[in-house]
Amino acid sequence: MERRPLGEARARGRRRMRHAVASSVALALLAVSAGASSSGRPVVVIDPGHDLRANSETEPIGPGSSTRKIKDGGGTHGVVSGLREADLNLAVSLRLRALLERAGIEVVMTRARTAGTSIGNVARARIANRARARLFLRVHADGSTDPSVRGTHTLYPAYHRGWTDDVYAQSRRAAGLVQRALRSSLGFPDRGLQERSDFTGFNWANVPVILVEMGFMTNPTEDRLLSTNAYQRRAAVGLCRGTLRFLGRPVSACG
Repeated sequence: MERRPLGEARARGRRRMRHAVASSVALALLAVSAGASSSGRPVVVIDPGHDLRANSETEPIGPGSSTRKIKDGGGTHGVVSGLREADLNLAVSLRLRALLERAGIEVVMTRARTAGTSIGNVARARIANRARARLFLRVHADGSTDPSVRGTHTLYPAYHRGWTDDVYAQSRRAAGLVQRALRSSLGFPDRGLQERSDFTGFNWANVPVILVEMGFMTNPTEDRLLSTNAYQRRAAVGLCRGTLRFLGRPVSACG
């Protein structure tokens, strides 16, 4: 078989990846167009972190910035279960979607399956912006080189004039409500709230945005629990309660 030069093969691989990512973004934006205009209900955009494959391309950390970050490093995995973070994030997010829809919330997902190359964080933020989401909820699990580190924490954007100043206060409020509800539901140690200025998905968001780290998949105890249906449901219930409290809605639909 004729072998193509290595440089040409790599270029073709990058083109295929860009095409796959563009297709994923287009499908997500079609879903937004269909969902955001169908009713007057509040919209929540759920963003299950990562995807099947990482994305080593870079993007600006904020609008107009010359600083660039990798689009997606690929996430972590369970040290005991072997479960990929992308799969855990999606499993909890799908449960959360069902609970929020039962509560009368319109839900848009940045992805509904784990099957491709991550679209990156600018694209995720643009989905939330286009949906005019009341909350852009990013669902993740954490990792550490120290297996003893554990706990739940929630991140929100640091104040940055021109980027996050219009969503800072509401994002911080949402972070506090969701963190309390999620920690109570899971029962993991409370690692509190953290401001981040270096998250591309925060800096490009024009709507309130938070990122939850449910627990540490590198901790054997939390990994074993998060890999079970029971704790994935607990995580979804906690996220549902925190989200509905932020929206001023009754939490009874969360269970």
